[in-house]
Formats: sequence, C-alpha cells, structure tokens
Amino acid sequence: MDHIKDFEAFHAHVYFDEATSDMAKAICQAAGEAFTLTVGRHHEKPVGPHPRWSCQLAFSRAQLEPLVQWLETHRQGLTVFTHALSGQDLKDHTDHVLWLGEPVALKLEVFAGNDAG
Repeated sequence: MDHIKDFEAFHAHVYFDEATSDMAKAICQAAGEAFTLTVGRHHEKPVGPHPRWSCQLAFSRAQLEPLVQWLETHRQGLTVFTHALSGQDLKDHTDHVLWLGEPVALKLEVFAGNDAG
C-alpha cells in the first residue's frame, strides 16, 4: 500500500455480477455509513475501464488504510480495485493501484490519448 499512500484522493470499485449484486450494494452502503464517504452508482453493466459491474467508493488519504482493512474483512470474496486520483488516468489505473481479491484486466484503451503518463 506504500506505493499509493502519498495521493490525496482515491476510488475503490467493488466488482460484482448478477448473483452478488445485492451483496455488493450492501457492502458499499455499509462502507459509506462506516466511513462517511461517497458511494457512487451501482452499475449493472461495465463502465469505463471496468470490465465487470461495479460500485464506486470515493474517499480521502486519511480513509485509505482503515477503509482497505475494512474492505478486506467485509468484501465477502468480491474483488475490489482501488486506485489513486492523480489526474493521470492511465497511471492511476495501472501504477497507483491496489487489488483486494483476484485482479482483472481493465479496458485501458479507454484512456488512449488522455494522458501521456
């Protein structure tokens, strides 16, 4: 986690499918309440670089370590993709990342031309 601790803001994306949708929604809502963070939409389709259905949590550096620990305990086998928000989308989704569970290949082509790194 040391490689991303210096950034100010982060997203965590809880990945789910049709069978785990309600569980993911409950996890995200519980995280939002426990950490007073922003819970994004519950996308029941792939969005942006995310190849699976997902729900986004937006949070600060102060919340990073406790939230990651909480998610590791409460994710119930779901994959969680966490990344920094540095303004460099490609690096944020490749270099400034932390996976809980099985990593998945992102659709990085959505960032083509967005930033040079």
